[in-house]
Amino acid sequence: MWRYYGLAVLIIVLDQWTKFLVIQKMEIYETIPVIDGFLSLTSHRNTGAAWGVLQDQMIFFYIVTIVVVAVIVYYMQTYAREHALFAIGLGLILGGAIGNFIDRLVHQEVVDFIDVMIFTYDFPIFNVADSALTIGVIFALIATLWEDRLKKKGKDNV
Repeated sequence: MWRYYGLAVLIIVLDQWTKFLVIQKMEIYETIPVIDGFLSLTSHRNTGAAWGVLQDQMIFFYIVTIVVVAVIVYYMQTYAREHALFAIGLGLILGGAIGNFIDRLVHQEVVDFIDVMIFTYDFPIFNVADSALTIGVIFALIATLWEDRLKKKGKDNV
């Protein structure tokens, strides 16, 4: 079980380290192309959530994050022991939530820097914590759907 909490800690450390580098080495709005026309590092700040929604609602984000962290820890302790993919997903979500929470506490904004262009669409700039959250949700959903499918299949065989 502790390895999944370790995954969360790894995500937090990686997230905060990359954000520290962006703050220290880049000017705000500076862009460094990595893969021309597809991937850049762009120093950006966000006082809201994904796609800039709920700007400047820090109290709301503090409360939501505390609730999410409590629910994740409960699920990790209760359900994740037998389901590795679910536990990995929860570890990623926990690390991502705490990574962005630290930014909101320390900077009153989230440091974003991964800038992806998908054909002509400039995807919203994100960070390691956002990536972990997204991948974690996908893993948790796959694990949940897989478990539901196995339960349904088991009922059909009874």
